[in-house]
Amino acid sequence: MQNQAGEREEEDQEPATPPREFPMPFSQEITDAVIPATFVGPKVTFTGTEDPEAHLTAFHTQMMLVGGSDGVRYKLFMSTLVGTTMDWFINLLDGHVMSFPQLTKLFIAQYIANQAPPTLSYDLFDIREYQGESLLIFLGKCTKSTVI
Repeated sequence: MQNQAGEREEEDQEPATPPREFPMPFSQEITDAVIPATFVGPKVTFTGTEDPEAHLTAFHTQMMLVGGSDGVRYKLFMSTLVGTTMDWFINLLDGHVMSFPQLTKLFIAQYIANQAPPTLSYDLFDIREYQGESLLIFLGKCTKSTVI
């Protein structure tokens, strides 16, 4: 139906589906932290296949540059998780996470299998200089293998 102004009456429209509600693993204090509207969040994402330590390092670096309270940091970490990692996060116990070190431990424990193995000295024996390869390229491979 239309009213006299030609607008559709609201009774004909389907109600919008509300967003899915899920428990929040953060304590109430963290949940109550307000993120300023002008705050720019981190640009990193974690899909579950990356090294969790590398993700945390990238996240901490970006948060150090933009600042923010601890509560903001907790909430913005959640925004870096996508796909199955977000499913993991929302399935943590309601109100369970009380500190960022605790969240970090839970996160690393969940994705430890993706952690890059440390370079060992005998790994250097596998590096070869191939025929036609310049010494500069060979030394670059050696350097890349030894930098941690």
